[in-house]
Amino acid sequence: MNWEVASRPSPGVLNRTVLMTGSGTDALYQQRIKIYPRSVKGRFRTFKWGVLGFAYSVYFLLPWLRWERNVGPDQAVLFDIAGRKFYLFDLVVYAQDLFWLTGILLIAALLLFFVTGIAGRVFCGYFCFQTLWTDLYMLIERLTQGDRVARIRLDKAPWSANKLLRKGATHLLWLLAAFWTGLTFTLYWGNAPELVVAWFTGSAPFAAYATTLFLTATTYVMAGLAREQVCTYMCPYARFQSAMFDADTRIVAYDVQRGEGGQGRRKVTRELKSREQRQQQGVGDCIDCGFCVQVCPTGIDIRDGLQVQCISCALCIDACDTIMDSLGWGQGLIRYTSEKQAAGKESRIWKPRTIAYGVALLAAIGALAWSVSNKAPLEMTVVQVRQPLFVRLSDGRIQNSYELHLENKTDEPIDLAIMMHGLAGAELDVGRFGALLLPAQHSLRVRVRVRWRSSHGEKGSRSFFLDVVPQRRKDLGMYSAPATFYLPGDGN
Repeated sequence: MNWEVASRPSPGVLNRTVLMTGSGTDALYQQRIKIYPRSVKGRFRTFKWGVLGFAYSVYFLLPWLRWERNVGPDQAVLFDIAGRKFYLFDLVVYAQDLFWLTGILLIAALLLFFVTGIAGRVFCGYFCFQTLWTDLYMLIERLTQGDRVARIRLDKAPWSANKLLRKGATHLLWLLAAFWTGLTFTLYWGNAPELVVAWFTGSAPFAAYATTLFLTATTYVMAGLAREQVCTYMCPYARFQSAMFDADTRIVAYDVQRGEGGQGRRKVTRELKSREQRQQQGVGDCIDCGFCVQVCPTGIDIRDGLQVQCISCALCIDACDTIMDSLGWGQGLIRYTSEKQAAGKESRIWKPRTIAYGVALLAAIGALAWSVSNKAPLEMTVVQVRQPLFVRLSDGRIQNSYELHLENKTDEPIDLAIMMHGLAGAELDVGRFGALLLPAQHSLRVRVRVRWRSSHGEKGSRSFFLDVVPQRRKDLGMYSAPATFYLPGDGN
């Protein structure tokens, strides 16, 4: 199997890179050749529609899903920047929990490496946002302008009322889809029913308008105008995927031996109509219909071998299988395979590298799940007040001040008592906060003072603990945080 980028150009290749000479007129890049993907039916196309429908249902409907909580908004998923909380169904993520984001990104990276090592670029072909939105935009284009041949004719035709109407309807629907995409993203950051009314009545925050319009513009450009250029030139995944591919990785590949035979591919003629006739003359099964090229969203010819533009969407498989079925020949001329399988060798999925990716992935998922399930219902941090670091009182005692940051992560209020231990004879002054009520999902800062009469000549610092003890809550124990008591040094 040829794993290199094809050396000879094919009808669907987007750009050719040409060396710039000092005296010549050769351009460095050829202007983009517009691609007119053709529609196709088949099992992979059906699967792609299913993924697209599910992804869009989740993305566009989730902000409108209500979720009953004892405290907090009734929106199932809400990113509350002002309140520094992310609401994800029953999970509330606080600012200090954002290290979970690192775990999520690590899991996403490991999952990508794991899947790519086994099945190639299936993420690009089925789940990538660029693929999902480009599929929608191409569907709109087909509905308003027709399939491939109709769109080519329309582009070549002079401007007329019909052409203006079709082109205008296409771009209008593209803009509407882009706008609704941007507005939906914005709705995740506020109460959706209220925010959408505020947006259209002009009372929404500036950030809501800026975010919506920015995503409208980028979605329209990326999915409607740039399309395959994003995958080919802007996305880094196409560049570093080769580091994760090996001879066992599943790729979309053309069976050269079957398709070309000894005499190459030929179209169906009277003398080359049956498979037996073609085999007798050394001609392969490929009838050179070009259907596989016409359906490719990046415009490549898979028969030229694995290419950097291929996103493994498998639409060329559906196209080729359709032709083979119509001829009564077996499917699989283009199929998911591996370099070893194509060479008739045994291909292994589970190898040391994929096993290592899998183990690391499971470990990361387990660690994140453990961290989320074991998050503390109450958090306490102690900050030493350093201006001044200590004060000598009139009775000879030394006073240090501390600021306690308490955060209640439960959906019920908690009565707390503040105490200390580890510094014998010290006095804890909490002012009027000897016992306090910490509301549900709220935080509180409390200033406390510790006074201690040290022995004669004692210097340096002493460690002790400040404690908060939940009252009338048997499910919550005492929470302690270390603190340091500073004493005057020489000359103080």
